[in-house]
Amino acid sequence: MKEINVGLIGFGTIGTGVVHNFQQNADVMEQRLGARLNLQKIADLDVITDRGVTLDPSILTTDANEILHDPEIDMVIELVGGYEPARTFVLEAISQGKHIITANKALLALHGDEILAAAEEKGVNVMFEAAVAGGIPVISPIKENLCANRFRTVLGILNGTCNYILTRMSQDGDDFSEVLKDAQEAGFAEADPTFDIEGVDTAHKLAILTSLCFGTKVDFDSIYTEGISRLSSLDLQFARQFGYEIKLLAIGKIGYGKVEARVHPTMIPISHPLAEVHGVFNAVRLLGDFVGPVMLHGQGAGMEPTASAVMGDVMSVARDIFTGSPLRTPAMGCSQSNFEDLPVRPMEDLVSQYYLRFGALDRPGVLAQISGILGNHDISISSMIQPDRQIGGTVSIVIMTHEAPEANIRAALAEIDELEVMREKSLFIRIENDLG
Repeated sequence: MKEINVGLIGFGTIGTGVVHNFQQNADVMEQRLGARLNLQKIADLDVITDRGVTLDPSILTTDANEILHDPEIDMVIELVGGYEPARTFVLEAISQGKHIITANKALLALHGDEILAAAEEKGVNVMFEAAVAGGIPVISPIKENLCANRFRTVLGILNGTCNYILTRMSQDGDDFSEVLKDAQEAGFAEADPTFDIEGVDTAHKLAILTSLCFGTKVDFDSIYTEGISRLSSLDLQFARQFGYEIKLLAIGKIGYGKVEARVHPTMIPISHPLAEVHGVFNAVRLLGDFVGPVMLHGQGAGMEPTASAVMGDVMSVARDIFTGSPLRTPAMGCSQSNFEDLPVRPMEDLVSQYYLRFGALDRPGVLAQISGILGNHDISISSMIQPDRQIGGTVSIVIMTHEAPEANIRAALAEIDELEVMREKSLFIRIENDLG
C-alpha cells in the first residue's frame, strides 16, 4: 500500500490532538485515501511531558532538523505558533521540497508573501485551514466550492475568548475583568490575553480572509484593530435596549476600487444570525454575487476541532501527491502574481451610525453642550438614553447617531472630552446594519 510520511513540529495542545486523530481514525483515513499516513517524526523542545498518547519514543526528537532534512518525509505540520522559529522552519521545509500544513495565522498574516512565493517557486503546497476559525471549514469553501463568486463582504466572529466574554457580559451583566478571570480559569483565555482581547488574533485571521476573498494583498499593519477591553456591561445592556448585540467583528468589504479591513466591537441587529453566535463559538459570513449569503458556524478553537482541520489538509495534500498535482489550487485561491493591488480604505472615510457613551457630571446644560458640539460637526442624534439622575454625581449619557463620517465623530468626541463636566473618556461603537 502507498504510504505518505508526515513530520510534526510542535507537540502542544493542537499537536496532541493531531496525534490523537492519527491514531484514533487511522483506518478511516486509510479507507478514504487509499493509502497509509505515517507519522514518522515529532519534534518539540519538550518530549518528556506525558500528553496522554502512547508513542514509540524513537519518533520523538528535540531537533526539528531531523524532520526538515529527512528526505523520506513528504509533508511537515507546523504547530509551533508565533513568528520565529516557525518562519525559519517553514521556509527550510519548503526549500527541501516538503509540503506545509500550518495553523499559524500570525505567521501567514505577517510573512505569508514570503512563504507563499517560496512555495510557488518550489512547487509545493501550503495549507492552513486550521489558521482561521479552527474546526470550521472556511478556507477550502472560499478557494473551491465558492470560487466562481465575486465576494462582496466577509464578516467574522473569529475569537472565542472575546465572544465568550461578550456573551457573559450581555446575558449575565458581569463586568469585563470578572468574566476574563473566569475565562482564564476555564481555559478559554490565555494567561496573557492581550492578543485576544485587543483584537490582534482576529486581525491576523482577517488578513488571510480578505486576501482570499478579494484577491488582493492586505498588509496586516493596514487593518484597523480595536479590542473589547474598554467595554462595560452597561454598553451591552444599552445595546440590547436599542435592539442590538455587541460582537468583536472582523469586517472585510470591497467596493469602488478599495478594500475595507477592520476589527472592532460592532453593534449588529439582534435579529441577525451573527447575533446568535454565543460563547466560544465562531462564525464566518460570506456574501457572493451568485451564491448570496453563506454562514459557517461552529467551534473555532480547541484541541480536537483544530486537529480536525489540520488533518483535513494532510489528507488533501496526500491526494495531490498521489495524483501528481501539487498546487492544483493555489494557497490563496489564485497565484499571487494575479493579485490586484487595491488600497485599504482609511477609517476616517467610513460612514456609519454610532453608539456614543459619555460619563459626565449631572448638571443642567450638559446635554445641551454635548448635542451642540455634535451638531457643529454635522452629527445628528437618532435616539438617546439617560439613566436616573445623580445630582452632583457622574451619570451616563448614551446617544445613537444617524449616519456620519468617522472623521467627524472623532473630532467631536475629542472636543467633548475637553469639557469641564466630563469625568470619563467618551466611548463610541460602530453600528453595522449592512451585514449581507
